[in-house]
Amino acid sequence: MSFSKLPLHPSLLANITMLGYETPTPIQEQAIPVIMQGRDLLGIAKTGSGKTASFALPILNTLLARHQGERNRQPKVLVVVPTRELAVQVTEVFKDLSRNLPQSIKSMAAYGGVSINPQMKALYGVEILIATPGRLLDLIRSNAVDLYRVETLVMDEADKMMNLGFQKEMEEIFQRLPKQRQNLLFSATLSDKLAGLHKVLLHDPTIIKIEDKAEEDSLINLSGFFVSDERKGPLLRHLIREQDMQQVLVFTSSRYSADKVAYKLEKNGIQASPIHGKRSQSERLETLNAFKSGKLRVLVATDLISRGIDINELPYVINYELPRSPKDFVHRVGRTGRADAKGKAITFVTKEETHHFKVILKKMKRYVDMVDSEKMAL
Repeated sequence: MSFSKLPLHPSLLANITMLGYETPTPIQEQAIPVIMQGRDLLGIAKTGSGKTASFALPILNTLLARHQGERNRQPKVLVVVPTRELAVQVTEVFKDLSRNLPQSIKSMAAYGGVSINPQMKALYGVEILIATPGRLLDLIRSNAVDLYRVETLVMDEADKMMNLGFQKEMEEIFQRLPKQRQNLLFSATLSDKLAGLHKVLLHDPTIIKIEDKAEEDSLINLSGFFVSDERKGPLLRHLIREQDMQQVLVFTSSRYSADKVAYKLEKNGIQASPIHGKRSQSERLETLNAFKSGKLRVLVATDLISRGIDINELPYVINYELPRSPKDFVHRVGRTGRADAKGKAITFVTKEETHHFKVILKKMKRYVDMVDSEKMAL
């Protein structure tokens, strides 16, 4: 079907066409009509499936249908996200879809790591607020924003929100929201914590779960190497050079590892930079933009930061270290093989991690041919 078949405002359809979207993805096709009906929704779809537009379009459509009210510090829509990068990314989608509308709809991102004062000033007249939990609470406690009139709550990457120590912050946010509201939860995976959350938050929700198709899985070429810890660095450099890899996203399990891997790559003449929570917001945005534009060859990231890295045709993902959770592995490799573009996901596995890797693959229902790198000349 085409977007024109969906009951969207003509100006939104014009923006969709201008942005180059032709047909809605499965999550968009199923979620948009449900959200426009005002129903609660739990949407499960893989990373890169178009979840952001699936809630942004009906939200904008609903706001367009109303007469513009008074300007204040009481947003109508609250989108809560786990990372600064994702807040920026979601806000960009809202702003792209809000161009040239018959009435102005103001959206903004609020996140930590930068001065709070400009955000406090910018909040006046905001109808759609996209925020990380900590900064949102800072703004509330400073009387810069009031959630009393929120009509729609969106939890994006809801699985991550409930697994990263945000529970207490989210509980305080829930208490400050009106009881009567529309709740929209989106996630790439359905965990036990998320299942429990939706029973509490959602009222008679529509549950949409988009299963991955075999042809979509085949877009990601999974491969792996058995390698000792001390040979991981040489193996990484060997693969990047031998295969002339450009735009390589490398995942590590900690900030320390990210810094170390990026440093070793740079020292050996391969342009690289780390991105993690300890770097300033300006450094993170500058690094991410350089990587997206192709100016930076290798980006070394932690799992939390990965949620804001959205590149349609990212060719390479390398798991330098395995994540603890199979869900995180799914998110990592899901950064490539998007928008019908093929990608490679390479995983380094030590002998001690073999069982854990088998558990991950079993949950993914995938098989990987492993190469023993000990015999390779690096």
